[in-house]
Amino acid sequence: MSTHEAAPQTPRAPEAETPVRFDTKIAVLLREDLETWQRLNVTAFLVSGLGKQFPEVIGEPYEDADAVGYLPMFRQPVLVFEGTKETLTTAHARVLSRALPRALFTSDLFTTGNDRDNRAAVRAVATADLDLVGLAVYGPKNAVDKVLKGARMHP
Repeated sequence: MSTHEAAPQTPRAPEAETPVRFDTKIAVLLREDLETWQRLNVTAFLVSGLGKQFPEVIGEPYEDADAVGYLPMFRQPVLVFEGTKETLTTAHARVLSRALPRALFTSDLFTTGNDRDNRAAVRAVATADLDLVGLAVYGPKNAVDKVLKGARMHP
């Protein structure tokens, strides 16, 4: 074959060429005044329960070319947003009114060191008085978008 001829193309499976679209959304809303380490920590904690509650959000395990295995991850992106304290309060009210699956992180959780104390810290505060610093929501795209109205994508 000369240098000007194109190499033969291996046929690809149709599903490999079709973009994957999801009818659901995983989103995290963070309070804009958090420090970088807090943003990362809160995000990790907020999404950690999704796979247990909704196993369908978890993809297949990974394997590299040397056959070393890795844990599976979410099958879809996690979108991260930020907003003011008021934006979080409004989003919290919306997620509750829509009864969507959600996780929360309050400022009190920065002072605890384990799951038992985290749950006790949340349990000690009335819903309206929660000092929210993070909220995760999972559900149909349109419903999640309505919950997050007013928030902006995290930079």
